[in-house]
Formats: sequence, C-alpha cells, structure tokens
Amino acid sequence: MAPNATTSAGTAGAGAAANTSSLPQASGASLAAWWQRFGDATLDALLTRALDAATDAQAARARLRQARAARDLAAAGLTPTLGANASAQASRAEGGATTRQYRAGFDAAWEVDLWGAGRAGVSAAEADLRASAATLGQTQVTLAAEVAVTYIELRSAQARLVTTQTSLASQEHTLRLTQWREEAGLVNRLDVEQQRTTVAQTQAQLPALQASIEQAMNALAVLTGVAPGALHARLAAAAPLPAAPASLALAIPAAVLSQRADVAAAESRWRAAIARVEQVDAQRLPSLQLSGSIGLAALGVSALYPGAGVASLLAGIQWPLFDGGRVRARVQAQQAVLDEAQVIHRATVLAALQEVEDTLVALRAAGEQQARQHDAAAAARRAAALAEQRYAAGLVDITSVLLTQRTLLAAEDALATTTAAVATQHVRLFKALGGGWTPDALAADAGASAPERNPRP
Repeated sequence: MAPNATTSAGTAGAGAAANTSSLPQASGASLAAWWQRFGDATLDALLTRALDAATDAQAARARLRQARAARDLAAAGLTPTLGANASAQASRAEGGATTRQYRAGFDAAWEVDLWGAGRAGVSAAEADLRASAATLGQTQVTLAAEVAVTYIELRSAQARLVTTQTSLASQEHTLRLTQWREEAGLVNRLDVEQQRTTVAQTQAQLPALQASIEQAMNALAVLTGVAPGALHARLAAAAPLPAAPASLALAIPAAVLSQRADVAAAESRWRAAIARVEQVDAQRLPSLQLSGSIGLAALGVSALYPGAGVASLLAGIQWPLFDGGRVRARVQAQQAVLDEAQVIHRATVLAALQEVEDTLVALRAAGEQQARQHDAAAAARRAAALAEQRYAAGLVDITSVLLTQRTLLAAEDALATTTAAVATQHVRLFKALGGGWTPDALAADAGASAPERNPRP
C-alpha cells in the first residue's frame, strides 16, 4: 500500500501520533510567507532576494529540472518510436556491371507494456520528481530560516552596540563628575581609577560587537547571492529587532506532517521505491516487442513510386527462463531499498514531531525569560539613576555607582539578547512547521524554461 499523510503518523508509532494533537499547525497558505508576520520591510526584501538568487536554491531548481526530464523520458518509453530512413547502395561483381539499389521509408518499434513495468517506471520517476520538488521546498525552508535568524542576529548586535554606547556615555559622565570631586578634595584618587576602569571595560566590548555586525552583514550578503560587503550601506544603520508576532494564528492540527517538505520528500521516495519493486519484479515475465517498416525500394531513383512499395512486420517474445538468479537478486536489492525508504520516512516523521515539540518548549522558556529580564532591566535603570543622584549629592561612595552601572549594562544586554532569542524561536517554530514553501509554486517553477547553457560565472 502506498504511504499517505495519515499512515505516515501511524508508521511513526501510536504514541507519536497521539502527541500531534498538542502541536500548533497552520495551513500551507498561512505558512508560505511567514516572515511577513514580523512586519519588517527589510527582512521581506532580503528573503525575496535570497529565495530567488541564493546558490543553494538555484542548484535545487536545476535538480528539479533534471527530475522532470527523467520523468518525461520514462513516459516516452511507453510510446512507439518512429523514424525515417533512406539509403543508396552500389555494388559490382568482378567483371560484371554495377548495380544500384535505393530505399526510402519509415521504421517503427514498440515494446508492449504487458505487465505494467513501464507504468511502474513512470510512477517511480513521477515520485522522484515530487521528491525533488519537496527537496527544493526544504532548501527554501532552511534558507528562509537562516536569513531570518542572521538578520535577527544583526539587529540584536546593533541593539547591544547602542546599549553599550549609551552605558558608556553615562559612565564617562560619572568619570568626569568623579574627577571634579577629586579636584574639590571630596574623593580620593582611588574613586577616579575605579571609574576609569569601568569605562575602559565597557569600551573594550565595542570592537567585538562591531565585528559581529560586520560578520552578520557579510553572511546576509552571501545568503542573498551577492559578494560580502555589498549590503553594508543598506544595513549599517541600526534598526529595531523584528517584532515577533503576538499570535501565530495557527489551526488545523493535522497539517504539520503534510506541510513539512522533508516529510513530503521522504514519502515521495518511499512511493518511488514501491514502484521500482514492481518494475524490477516484472522482469521475470515475458516481454513483447513489435517492429515494422514501410517504404519504397527500386534499382533507380526514378523507379521509386508506389508500386515499388515494401513492408515488413516483426513480433518477438522474450522470456528469461534461466538467468542464474539475476532478476531475483535485483528484486531483493530493490526491496531492501524500499525497506530503507520506509525506515527513513518513519525517522523523518519522528524527527519532525520532536523538532516542533522542542521548539515550542524553547519558545515558552524564551518568552518567560524575556518577561523576567524586562523587569530586571527596568529595576536596574531605576537603581542606576538613584545611585548617580545620591553620588552627586555626596550621600554614597563611588562603589554603589560602579555596581549599579555594571548591573544596568548587563541587564540591558541580556534584555536585547533574550528579545532576539524570542524572535529566533518564532523563526525556528515556523521552520519546524514547514513554513516557507508551497508545492503549487514549485510545480510552476519546475515547468519554467531552462536557463541559457554555459552562462557566465
């Protein structure tokens, strides 16, 4: 029996199938362009370009065209072949006159698909084509998630850079205030050096953050098919982190397995293996070949007229009576391929279920951590402002200011990191649900005209 979406879950085990009811899932239409939910025009533009121009996507499209051509070749094997021919022959025996013979006509041949081997081959090639389309879909899913995560990393690094620069400005202000208080004899040199140490430590964080920003922009350039550095002018200015959607608006729990491209590819390969077992097994049975020709034959070109017509018809049957077990061995080998495809399909389903569950757990944890970190950052800001005010009034020493400033910088940095983590986990959830591809769009892409041969690099 051919696999389907329902039996796929059952194949993965009753326990795994039972867990799918707790998974959030969406229709293919709602997941196809999930990045639009973040409301970031720059992210939309980057993903549009990446899905069209990235080298991985272009290579996958080329493999899809190969699979379509292979399917067409298999289908062509079910139809008769017809060819035209013409020949001229001259011969002369020793001491005799030269004789010439001319022929023109048509030849046809057809191997009758008695036992469905040819149809099984077409079914296998069709399943391979669907698997190739799903593989292209998986490439798009992975590419979209990688672009989005890298973009989030870029905006997170820029936000952390702004936070560090803001904290540095506050620390430098405190350093100047401490120097003035030293000149007035209100504090000693130790307070100044302690604050100067804090300023230097904060300054030391800036080069690493700037390097992270540059590297993220280079990665986005390569992912969109351009040279590193090509996007610096466009992305260098800091911008807010993409806002994670407040609600995923997911529905239809049974859609998870059918939407995932890797599950669809594994299922199609399973179907192809089933068809190939049928194709190889049919080699045990006799085959029927029909061939014939019709044309004209004469001793002179001028004599080629309808009255000189010749025709022939040949029917042949081949039946392998003894082959030393070759066909049986091929059937066994193909059956092993089928068993492997079934196991891979089951493993893919289980991995898909685990990925969704794990991502949901990580998303919940990241959301809770962000809420707590938001409260911590707000408290740290209040404490830092109060410490600076009391220090300026001479009510506390520099130690309180140093502690609150360092705590504030750490809290703000952690808040930016956890905010990025929430957005990243949303991206990973969309990826786990199979978002970023649609089978219909890939079918249209597969039928597109091939690019020019030997294009310039």
